[in-house]
Amino acid sequence: MIEQVEISSFDLRYESCRMKSRVAENILLGSMLEYGIRDPLQGVDTDEVRILLDGFKRYRCAKRLSIGIVPYCSLGNDEALGIIELLRLSNSNSLSILEQAKLIDELITVHRMSNWEIANLLEKSKSWVSMRSGIIGEMSVCVRNKIFNDNFPVYSYMYTLRQFMRMNCITKKDVDEFVDLVSGKHLSIRDIELLAHGFFKGSEEFRQQIKCGNISWGLSRLKESSANTTSCTELEQDMLKDMEITQKYMQRVTYKSKDTRFKTNSFFSQANLLSGGIVRQIEAFSKATQANLLVTGLISRRESFFKKMEEFHDRSGQT
Repeated sequence: MIEQVEISSFDLRYESCRMKSRVAENILLGSMLEYGIRDPLQGVDTDEVRILLDGFKRYRCAKRLSIGIVPYCSLGNDEALGIIELLRLSNSNSLSILEQAKLIDELITVHRMSNWEIANLLEKSKSWVSMRSGIIGEMSVCVRNKIFNDNFPVYSYMYTLRQFMRMNCITKKDVDEFVDLVSGKHLSIRDIELLAHGFFKGSEEFRQQIKCGNISWGLSRLKESSANTTSCTELEQDMLKDMEITQKYMQRVTYKSKDTRFKTNSFFSQANLLSGGIVRQIEAFSKATQANLLVTGLISRRESFFKKMEEFHDRSGQT
């Protein structure tokens, strides 16, 4: 049942669970200016307060237009069940996967509901709920705020940054730093993808340039490099791919070599043989990479990698 209520009566505690979009909000503002509010806001009416769950863009536009009375539809008087009902209706209301994840996180952390309870009430699988709660769990507050405040595209986080987060040598702090550096720059998804590859897999020189705010310089370098790659022969592209793999595993091995959980004699005897083989190839590899100006990313990690390998070889030989 739709009723007319005062806009000042709403509790906005769930506003941070819904993503903002300046473009969508400006379009909605024009529509409301001409036609008014077509769809009612939705929430729950508890004994103490009326809590808004859906319609935050309409709410903000109404405030900008000085509209004091708005249409409203109640989803019940229980806060948790109101969220469940909103999630059930999300196909028609088009909640994004991150909005679903944030609301599910609220059900788990605030309302103490289990994944099984939520899945049962939503008529979804437990894995559907677990996947969404896991997404929020792996996000830092910094990244979450940038995305939900329309400063960083959700697509870039879901399909670009998360692949780097699975690399052991990339920390949450690194991801936070990158997101903070490129947020609010009006970059395309493709530009963010290029910058992410350069920042996480490129040279230290490139990373420092991005940290200093030289985004345009970085994009120009990356696009030039990308254009050059497409004109390479098949043999040359294979070589570039091998170099990319080498760089990736140099990072991983450097990071993992510091792990103190390696204990067994069997591991150390095999690791000593392998690290010894790597150390013996260091000089030849060093000369080959130094002679080629295209391998800046490898050169920047070479000394650190070789030092760690020598240390690891000595350590594994002492057991």
